[in-house]
Amino acid sequence: MKYFTIAELCRSTTADNKCIDNTPAPEIREKLQTLIEELLDPIREAWGKPIRVNSGYRCPALNQAVRGAPTSQHQKGEAADLNAGDPAKNRELFDKIVEMQKTGRIAFDQLIDEAHYSWVHISYRKTGNRGQVLHL
Repeated sequence: MKYFTIAELCRSTTADNKCIDNTPAPEIREKLQTLIEELLDPIREAWGKPIRVNSGYRCPALNQAVRGAPTSQHQKGEAADLNAGDPAKNRELFDKIVEMQKTGRIAFDQLIDEAHYSWVHISYRKTGNRGQVLHL
């Protein structure tokens, strides 16, 4: 883990404000480490500039507090919402991730442009990655 940490992916202002314990179980920590090693660090390396994690792991109580989808991969430690600074930079980051996937440098489950590039959602599963590219 070169650029990101598990602690960074578990940090949440909402959890702090609502006194929600967002500590991941060991199996979730393992998935977060895989997410960092397989996606987040390679993306950051290729991007060459800082990327902020808006949201990573969410325990069920935190996911409910932020009105996340009941089946959100954030709850499994398999997803992160990324921000490169503004919508224009997020679009560039999104396009960079698509290019990395097309050239076989990474594989992802879902890559989602959220709210006109307000942030970029990316997820990874150890098996069965769908390679979905979505705009919501």
